[in-house]
Formats: sequence, C-alpha cells, structure tokens
Amino acid sequence: MASSETAAPNGQRAESASGGAGELTVGQRFDRASDNAHEAWSRTRDTVNDIKERLDIDRRVARNPYGMMAAALGVGYVLGGGLFSPLTARLVGFGMRMGLRLAAIPFLENELRGLTESVINGGGESDSTEEAAGERKSHRARNNKGR
Repeated sequence: MASSETAAPNGQRAESASGGAGELTVGQRFDRASDNAHEAWSRTRDTVNDIKERLDIDRRVARNPYGMMAAALGVGYVLGGGLFSPLTARLVGFGMRMGLRLAAIPFLENELRGLTESVINGGGESDSTEEAAGERKSHRARNNKGR
C-alpha cells in the first residue's frame, strides 16, 4: 500500500492528499508569514508613494523647508499625545491673551482717535451730549422761575 504522504523538499512532512490543510509545518508557516509580510510591505510602500504624489510633498519641502519642518513637528506633537498636556494649555492661554490684546489695540486706537477729534472740534461734547445738556439747562431755568 502506497503512502498518501510525499516527501517535502525541506525534509518535513507535506500535507496529506486527504485534506490535512490544518497541519502545516514550521517551514510552511514561516514561508506564509514571510509572503504576507512582503505583501503588506509592498502595499504600504505603494500607499505612501501615492500619498506623497497627491500631496506633492517633495516640491513643498523644496519650496518651504522650514514650514514643512514646523508642520512635521506639529503633527508629531499631536500624534505623540501632546494636545491635552499642561504645556499646550499654557501655550493656548498665552495665544488667547496675545490675540485679545492685538485685537483690542486697534479698537482702543479708534476710540481714542474719535475722542481726541471730538475734543479738538467740539469742545469735548458731541451733538447728542450738547442737546442733552441744553435740555437740562432749560429744565433748570423753568424750575428756578417758579421759586
């Protein structure tokens, strides 16, 4: 009677013809893992190359190397878990204070400019203030007549 097993090239038992698909040798498992790793590596490399082409990273780095370095540092900081750290909270707080100050300076400048123009042109009172002052004077004069 002939055996259903044939000799494998590496000296191990080969799969039997009767459906022993679950019985792989160590060498066969290693070969499959190696093939899967090579396939995953080639897919990953193709994906990275596709992303580089779509984003045009090589030309962006050539045009603005410092900006791309800053972007890479920022992405690394966020991916490294630095987004919710105390340092980030201090940086955001400082940025907000500076932003509010820089936004308030033009507003205050316009207000001071308007105030100085009204002082120079109108003696310190605007039209609506002058009307209110005139009404108060006439009201006082009427009240004083009755006394």
